[in-house]
Amino acid sequence: MTLHITDHRDGFSLGTTQLTREDDASDNVPITLEVVRLSAGESVKQTATSEVAWLLMNGAAQGKVGDLSFVLERSSLFDESSSCFHVCAGTDIEFSCETDSEFTVYSCNNTKPFDARVFTPSDVDNEPRGKGQVNDRCLRYVRTIFDGSNSDPNTELVLGEVITFQGGWSSYPPHHHAQPEIYHYRFTEPQGYGHSELGETVLKVRNFDTVKILDLNDHAQCAAPGYGMYYSWVIRHLPNDRYTVPEFTEEHAWIMDPDSSYWNPEV
Repeated sequence: MTLHITDHRDGFSLGTTQLTREDDASDNVPITLEVVRLSAGESVKQTATSEVAWLLMNGAAQGKVGDLSFVLERSSLFDESSSCFHVCAGTDIEFSCETDSEFTVYSCNNTKPFDARVFTPSDVDNEPRGKGQVNDRCLRYVRTIFDGSNSDPNTELVLGEVITFQGGWSSYPPHHHAQPEIYHYRFTEPQGYGHSELGETVLKVRNFDTVKILDLNDHAQCAAPGYGMYYSWVIRHLPNDRYTVPEFTEEHAWIMDPDSSYWNPEV
């Protein structure tokens, strides 16, 4: 099943590993997702051929995109917010790695122009979403890097990250949206795992897995106790239907009411 990509649970080799293509023949999410691992001292020099975002997973790099200079550093996906650059087709990208570095790279076939942007942790809120709901069982950190609220209308991607607390839930209450999406997972321990819902199907997700989300499927997530769960999320806007907010499934939306009551035994 190509909705759940499990081929890389031992990690990624140096170089570029392609996980999805926007022209995949089946279970098509029109977004290309790649993992790029570079050694210390290695450089990248290219001109973007489409809209593309490079999200730093770990390491340190400095360089330029267009006329913007940047220094990106990250040592922990879980404890540090996002470092990323986002550019349009035709933008020159040039940088070198000061340490071994890993990026996830998201692109789509969009040639409309927009200004290059660089995001560092000070630009991306570590939003504690779900706080106070059902005894904080769905409290998580949501980092929206760029979306319709802070992007040029010519962009077609939305990108962010979620940190799911050990034993907790995220993307909850269950929700859905018309626009296609991809989740890419990492865990605080190599043996960590969680569960990912695609409608009525439940997938067991592990380190370095990737899941495609299509067909208006609800996609709530949970992490096993003891294991923090990270996932990047990337959405592609639809023509004449840009992503704004998800639609929460009505039967479970009651948990967002601060006055809701629920079973909560004393222990």
